[in-house]
Amino acid sequence: MNLDKVNKYIKDFEKTITKPKTNFDKSKFYVGIDLGTANIVITILDKNGNPVAGVIQHSRVVRDGIVVDFMGAISIVKKLKQDLEEKLGIEITEGYTAIPPGVEQGSVKAIVNVIESAGIDVLKVVDEPTAASYVLGITDGVVVDLGGGTTGISILEKGKVVFVADEPTGGTHMTLVLAGSYGVDFETAEDIKTDKKKEKEVFVQITPVLQKMASIVKKYIKDYKVKDVFLVGGACSFDESESIFKKELGLNIYKPYMPMYITPIGIALAGMKD
Repeated sequence: MNLDKVNKYIKDFEKTITKPKTNFDKSKFYVGIDLGTANIVITILDKNGNPVAGVIQHSRVVRDGIVVDFMGAISIVKKLKQDLEEKLGIEITEGYTAIPPGVEQGSVKAIVNVIESAGIDVLKVVDEPTAASYVLGITDGVVVDLGGGTTGISILEKGKVVFVADEPTGGTHMTLVLAGSYGVDFETAEDIKTDKKKEKEVFVQITPVLQKMASIVKKYIKDYKVKDVFLVGGACSFDESESIFKKELGLNIYKPYMPMYITPIGIALAGMKD
């Protein structure tokens, strides 16, 4: 993986969230819809895989790959879809999505139903860590997706996914720890967690959650020859996250810029893998 190249790619995408590109070939583009525990993100890439636009909205309509507010989820996806269509002068009719590894078939169907009820035909569903590997451009190693609700693991060997797993420990658990520590409600704790000014103070308190995530990874990779671990997902956004995993695993740990954007972009890239 060329980390500098990956970081530039992510920064290019980040720019399109506030300043979408309208000058692209509108006859062919790829759409990724990520229904995450913390955020819903829609990504659009041009026919060459270059970022065109992105929209993101904080939400609580999905928990750990399970839709808990069906109508609310449809409403958000519809709104984000319409926003992109108006900004870009396109019609979004088909796209791709992803799920945490190990999610039951019924939950996969519910996520597909949400997106299709919002007017977007789902062409393919991939697992989240595998989607992330498309952005990272890796053929070997472990992709660890630290999401809002779960820790997802995907082991790759020679370009093929040989193992996937998922356990319910994620950013939500960090927020619950902070809510208890500060004696505040969940939403207030979320604000505290994402306040950069309080990052050092928060990190001390959520370190046990990161250690639990690292131990989950260690458990699943023990029977594989692994040298490199790639961290993605919003729950690893803390500056010192890598150090926890390095200490626990003793392997090479890589974390790209704005790891929360990796999987949403990878979902759109899945279209180019067909």
